Amino acid sequence: MKLGNELLTRLPKVLLHEHLDGALRPQTVIELASDAGYAELPTQDPQALAEWFHRGANQGSLAKYLEGFSHTIAVMQTEEALQRTAYEQAEDLSQDGIVYFESRFAPVFHTQKGLTHQRIVAAVLKGLEQGRKDFGISSGLIICAMRNMNVSLEMAELAVDFRARGVVGFDLAGEEGGYPPKKHVDAFHYIQRENFNITIHAGEGYGKESIWQAIQYCGAHRIGHGTRLIDDIAILEGKAVKLGDLAQYVLDKRIPLEICLLSNVHTGATPSLAEHPFRILYQEKFRVTLNTDNRLMSSTSMTQEFAAAAETFGLTLDDFEKITINAMKSAFLPYKERCDFIYSAIKPGYARVRESARAKAAT
Repeated sequence: MKLGNELLTRLPKVLLHEHLDGALRPQTVIELASDAGYAELPTQDPQALAEWFHRGANQGSLAKYLEGFSHTIAVMQTEEALQRTAYEQAEDLSQDGIVYFESRFAPVFHTQKGLTHQRIVAAVLKGLEQGRKDFGISSGLIICAMRNMNVSLEMAELAVDFRARGVVGFDLAGEEGGYPPKKHVDAFHYIQRENFNITIHAGEGYGKESIWQAIQYCGAHRIGHGTRLIDDIAILEGKAVKLGDLAQYVLDKRIPLEICLLSNVHTGATPSLAEHPFRILYQEKFRVTLNTDNRLMSSTSMTQEFAAAAETFGLTLDDFEKITINAMKSAFLPYKERCDFIYSAIKPGYARVRESARAKAAT
């Protein structure tokens, strides 16, 4: 069966790893910059701005990739701007077949005009809630602490404070090299004692040690990216022949990997799509999920990530259903809600797409 974009768009999808400040519409960046009196944008043309963001991000360096965020963060300094960006994120994702997504952001970046962390989080949650009402798309919010700042315990407490209002977990993001996860162990121990959810960016810009620390020091339930886990797998002629202790542990414990294919090429986490560790990880039955990371910077969508996976790795409809169910199983939602999504949205959705594809082929 040919997996064209039209068919891939209709597939029910679950997105676990997307940054709010990396998912703005170019037109919105321009309008918010005008509202804020921010004059640093390189252009006022939406198409040219989209291309500028992507060109800057696609240089094979995580540090370069992160530079564009100075502009998006600069225009997200009011409650109205934060609410709007979250609402538009929900709208855009609902049009791409996503049935549930988790948005993540670092409140510490949005205080330039005096907003408190509490008001910042409340504004984003308000936008997501309005998106839920208007577009029927469910979502959760993940609070990020930053590796190079020592406010992680405060961010962990903030996440727990808002858990009844839509925050579903806690993350550690930012430049990996020189900022190991274990420096933030107090924040993660607090989250663990509160029986809350942990995902950590690890193994993107740094080696497998970063993944090991995220899991064994910080108790990560999911790993953001995790591409360098491949360093713990012996490969011969394109096949895994031996797993190291860490890789075996991740596989055995079903620790989900939030894979972001196109972003990983842009940041240099992998030299090319063809060489992406996803192929081996999926073959070996690791719990891999597909994600966008930053739609604006990587000029991507979930449909494009699926298309890249289909083209590069030969994935079929059955594969995408399995990956989507994996993602739903891994969502930071109560067990019953995850089951409901699988049996009321994902499985029936895939069945409908198969049926219509068969009907089309028969005519």
